[in-house]
Amino acid sequence: MMDNMDSRISDIARAVAAAGGRAVLVGGYVRDRLLGVPSKDYDLELFGLSPDAAAELLSDFGELIQVGRAFGVFRVKGIDADFSLPRRDSKSGSGHRGFHIAFDPNLDFAEASRRRDLTVNSIGLDPLSEEILDPHGGRGDLQRGVLRATDPGHFAEDPLRALRTAQFAARLEMTPDDELTALCAQLDLTELPPERIYEELRKLLLKARRPSLGFEFLDRAQLLRFFPELESLQGVAQDPMWHPEGDVWVHTLLVVDEAAALRDGGDEDLALMYAALCHDFGKPAVSTEKNGRVRAHKHDIVGARLARDFLQRLRAPGHLCDQVAALVKYHLAPALFVAQGTTAKGYRRLARNLDEAGVNIALLVRVARADHWGRTTEEARKRIFPAADRFLAEAENIAVVDKAPADIVQGRHLQARGLEPGPHFGDILARCRDLQDETGWIDADKILDKVLADG
Repeated sequence: MMDNMDSRISDIARAVAAAGGRAVLVGGYVRDRLLGVPSKDYDLELFGLSPDAAAELLSDFGELIQVGRAFGVFRVKGIDADFSLPRRDSKSGSGHRGFHIAFDPNLDFAEASRRRDLTVNSIGLDPLSEEILDPHGGRGDLQRGVLRATDPGHFAEDPLRALRTAQFAARLEMTPDDELTALCAQLDLTELPPERIYEELRKLLLKARRPSLGFEFLDRAQLLRFFPELESLQGVAQDPMWHPEGDVWVHTLLVVDEAAALRDGGDEDLALMYAALCHDFGKPAVSTEKNGRVRAHKHDIVGARLARDFLQRLRAPGHLCDQVAALVKYHLAPALFVAQGTTAKGYRRLARNLDEAGVNIALLVRVARADHWGRTTEEARKRIFPAADRFLAEAENIAVVDKAPADIVQGRHLQARGLEPGPHFGDILARCRDLQDETGWIDADKILDKVLADG
């Protein structure tokens, strides 16, 4: 058995061989193994078995789950792997799913793998003999760092492949060849469900060390036209004092790479990355130039709305839309708060506003650092941001880095004073919250005494 591979994969491969067939690992596991990257992305193609025979054999290893009956894909409960049947695909309609599929147990690997998108994803590996099956030259492409279409004649049948190419260009840090770039330029991404576009961008932002490579490819392949918020960043000038690196597009690509370096593998990474991508969406609409100086007044406010529109168009989860919009709206806060000498009250209010959107000051600082370091200034080269350090220290001092302050005065405190519940409770509680934020008091009676005394 190959090192670190789930032993059940070999057990199933032996059962397939005993039944007169052959199991071949394909796709991500094989590619990553050849690159020396640990992988659990098991995808086995079962040759020489009818659909019924394959289903019966797999059911001996656990409860069978058909996750894609039309595509001949099975899963076994408790085993993290996809099992598929060799097939031929022919275009029958528009979009990602517009294919006629014909299963053929007797198809050889060279022909079966022809339907795969890129040669580096079309390599097979026999888990029993460890024989490498590489009819399309994918192994050589991995060594040369080049992405090629497995079958140029059929590549353009699925528009999703353009986004997959962008994703793999970034994740593998490989260069699509000219033919592949030209093929992708022909594709119409409007044929894809928005959810699929969102998912491919999600993988690009979360899995690549340098997501910028994927967006640079979308630009070269003339696919930014399907992302008007991104395309509009090109050619938008910035003040050279703060942004010597170039226009907003150049800056944004630097920022997403800096944000990628700040990912920690947690649940907040996706909000961080989308905020980095969207943080300057407002600049094209508001930027003005006078006497050689460029200003983008209120680009944070305008950008928050545009970021929300962008994500909603991609059918992103509602909570992510809220998170990214808030991070874009307040991404300048760390620098501005320090420059303006904002009081503790302002920090507490900011923490509350972020909390309502499901984020916190700690995450906001990560976005601000990525923005600040995604430049070619001296501070960026040294990876320092003194204002963010002071901002974070002040937030830590008043304990609002990870969460908003809890409301000290609650409705029960008002009722204990003999006040009858009603609409006026909301006004009283809001004034108590303001006083708490201004003073930092944590004594409910002290806060309530002051608010009631002031009428």
